[in-house]
Amino acid sequence: MEVRKLIDSFNYAITGLIYALRTQRNMRIHFILALIALFLSILFDVSKVELLILFFTISLVIITEMINTAVEAVVDLYTRRYHPLARIAKNVAAGAVLFAAINAIIVGYLIFVDDLTPVTLYLFNRIRQSPTHLTFVSLVVTIFVVILGKSWKGKGTPLRGGMPSGHSAIAFSLATAIALMSDNALIASLVLLMAFLVAQSRVESGIHSIFEVVTGGLIGILVTVLIFQFLK
Repeated sequence: MEVRKLIDSFNYAITGLIYALRTQRNMRIHFILALIALFLSILFDVSKVELLILFFTISLVIITEMINTAVEAVVDLYTRRYHPLARIAKNVAAGAVLFAAINAIIVGYLIFVDDLTPVTLYLFNRIRQSPTHLTFVSLVVTIFVVILGKSWKGKGTPLRGGMPSGHSAIAFSLATAIALMSDNALIASLVLLMAFLVAQSRVESGIHSIFEVVTGGLIGILVTVLIFQFLK
């Protein structure tokens, strides 16, 4: 009987984890980033201490996200109406996830920056091109591609709504150009972060879906990289 109860406990726990993965977009993002971080840890052969810190950080983010999901479920079970205390409970739980995610970004940066910097600099030097006009060419081509996409789908305007996201395409095009022309990994990281925030704001405002934003970002990156690579 005790063994059966133990097995049931494991089943309940795994069911809860699967539920969070199926219903929570952020949980899926955390899992994908965790897999990438673990792959990089194998690729760059990090130390045991760094791997321990990495496992702890990943666990912290996933645990806080699951607690946040549980808090939201309990609050929704208690009341569907707006209540200041319900809002506080959800906001505090979400704040815990945000804090854990920021901590994970810092830990990942400190662990992998020394290994990734030579790789990124090598890739940038392979495709970078100093003439400034390439940036404007990339921007114009990106805008044209966005307009073509909007006309093909027949929805939205070049800079509001529809497929793909024009803001995301332009933001990632400029960020990629700056990153390719810069020898500083920190500058490249900051401009890409700004582009990500632009894309995230389009989703949060309800103007674009995640798919439209991701498509726009990929268009901006690919067009810019191709132009910097071939227009030499």
